[in-house]
Amino acid sequence: MLRQQPSIPTVKFKLTIAYDGTNYEGWQVQKTGTGVQQKIEEALAKLFPSRPVVHSSSRTDTGVHALAMSAHFEVPRGSCRMTPRKLALALNAWLPEDIRVLAAARARKEFHARFDAARKQYRYFIWNHPAMNPLIRRTAWHVPRPLDLRAMRLAAPLFAGKHDFQSFAANPGYAKKSTVRTLTRCDLRQSGRRLTVIIEGDGFLYKMCRGIVGTLVQAGLGKFPPDEINRMLAKKDRRMAGMTAPAHGLVLWKVFYARKPKAGAPAESGAKNNPE
Repeated sequence: MLRQQPSIPTVKFKLTIAYDGTNYEGWQVQKTGTGVQQKIEEALAKLFPSRPVVHSSSRTDTGVHALAMSAHFEVPRGSCRMTPRKLALALNAWLPEDIRVLAAARARKEFHARFDAARKQYRYFIWNHPAMNPLIRRTAWHVPRPLDLRAMRLAAPLFAGKHDFQSFAANPGYAKKSTVRTLTRCDLRQSGRRLTVIIEGDGFLYKMCRGIVGTLVQAGLGKFPPDEINRMLAKKDRRMAGMTAPAHGLVLWKVFYARKPKAGAPAESGAKNNPE
């Protein structure tokens, strides 16, 4: 009878990663083009012979940015002699300038960047002026026509709550078990000519945030009244909602994790992980 080989002790790290998504085909490793994940794994391979695989909290789409993407990886305990601070420095030495590990920390054995995520926050930036601000041209959508901010502020809260968001998501190319998601926040901030749409929820469908933002901008342009959002949600048909905003204005801003439950307490279910 074959003896079962003992498992090799490992150590797990959580990374907080920021990147400018302009030059990447999204987060995931791609068959064609380059994903941010590929660059992170190539840097890890320079440091660890085991060539660890990185598991992320989200899968941002082509051209979308991140300020705080959460991810984790594991390596054999004997191969890791760096502190988390030195690990972040070492990774950044091998990464291109448009990707940076902001922080590294030891994680508990059970931690999973995707399944333990309780909710995520995206922010979408709009520059509303006849002339584009060239300093933010890669991170904000230029909308030159005047926007009715009152109409946009009336429309935004209608997205909050538990809804079927099929009308605001693109076809991912495969069947989804459910298109129902819960948004805990959808609001609009203004700072001069710069507008920020903040969207927070338990998970997002493919291009869902961009569908919401595009629809809000069209409400601001007078294409339809704010209360039309309720009808769009009820129709569950992408053709009934507004346009999809460009990718370059969207940033994965923050990933929230619930505190580790006490012994005997049920763990919270992880957020639905869908590409945006």
